[in-house]
Amino acid sequence: MDETANLIFENSRKIMSHGMGDETADEIKKRILDSIYVAYGSINAQPIVIERASLLPSSGKRNSTIYFTRQQAAVDVATLINGSMTRYHDFSDTYLSKEALHPSDNIPPVLAMAETLESNGQDTIRSLEAAYQVIGALSDAVSIRDRGWDHVTYISISAAAGLSSIMDHESDKFINTLNLAINNNISLRQTRSGELSMWKGCTASNASRNSVFAALLADSGFTGPSPIFSGEMGFFRQVSGPFSLDFSKNHILQTMIKNYPVEYHAMSAAEAALQLRESIKGEITGIEVETFEVANRIIIKDPEKLRPKTKETADHSMPYIIAYCLTYGRPGLDAYDSKYLNDKKILSKIDMTKFTVSDRFNKMYPGSLPVRINVKTSIGEYEKEITVPKGHYKNPYSWEDLLNKGISIMEEKDAKDLFDVVRSLDKRDVVDLFEVMSNVKNER
Repeated sequence: MDETANLIFENSRKIMSHGMGDETADEIKKRILDSIYVAYGSINAQPIVIERASLLPSSGKRNSTIYFTRQQAAVDVATLINGSMTRYHDFSDTYLSKEALHPSDNIPPVLAMAETLESNGQDTIRSLEAAYQVIGALSDAVSIRDRGWDHVTYISISAAAGLSSIMDHESDKFINTLNLAINNNISLRQTRSGELSMWKGCTASNASRNSVFAALLADSGFTGPSPIFSGEMGFFRQVSGPFSLDFSKNHILQTMIKNYPVEYHAMSAAEAALQLRESIKGEITGIEVETFEVANRIIIKDPEKLRPKTKETADHSMPYIIAYCLTYGRPGLDAYDSKYLNDKKILSKIDMTKFTVSDRFNKMYPGSLPVRINVKTSIGEYEKEITVPKGHYKNPYSWEDLLNKGISIMEEKDAKDLFDVVRSLDKRDVVDLFEVMSNVKNER
């Protein structure tokens, strides 16, 4: 028996039986709603258009609905397209620990499977609680980023747990879903190195799509390589090194909703730059930024971050994000359009920005997200330090905050209709949510 796989099963079974409490269920509902709002912002994004053109029409034994349409596709194809919409704008939730990742990547596969199974909202919420607990525990256990593997490798594991939970798998089928999902879903970190491609926003949905494929096979009795974690050529030896999973803490309550469409390690920087923009006077002559090492490695150090050529690189560039905010204010979904990537006002500010990594800030991360920005102008010197941005679990989003985020992305009526159905999802069926989504105005 693989002790780690069995532990994931036992914890998930416990959550499906009892849930994790009303506060946790409420936070899961917020993240479902947040993921749908940000997905809407991507309906006409080029990678999504390509996916639809390449993969639709589609049908399978089990089918689910493409977000904001009445078109159905095989459940794994629907997962890929809906998941890519969710991640494209880098505007969905985040969990920071040894591995930084996006737990809401688990939502599209579980919603897709829940729809095709005609599951109720309460079971769907609990399945997502199980998936969120797995991804949080994996993130706390070890960083595979430092070994050259992308964090979406973990999504294949957590999505498998969520899918097996909504499918009510007993131990054998649950563990074989894990075995099949993990074995061929080891993703290279090259996805987030150098100039970033369309794949950056779609690789998590591919991981969860493959988990759907695994769950469907295991549901019919298909077996996978075992023991997948502790085996001679298993996950511990080949990918992560040994680790143990701690399910004693509530990881869900430490996930964070994004206030701006930027890579999360730049969230405080965006907020600080926006506040400075309101107070500085005179022509900017120099910018100094104090940050921490993880931010430096992910969104600063690569030369491509100084001259991003793609949307995917720009939203992972702290130099670009700070320069944009100081120049044009709050970043919206169009902040990475080509006209801004080539904007001389932005590029000149990038060139005058200097970054330093401090031990002080390294010690504060990941419990806080510290940044200090000092701006020198022809008139004076201005400084702002932020450690906990809006949306961080220490400064969390309210339902009202979330509704306002939705209204900033879609028509107010549509945002409110989605708000109402998701907030009451524990008393509804998942098909009700897809029905409301299908009535949303399908254009931006």
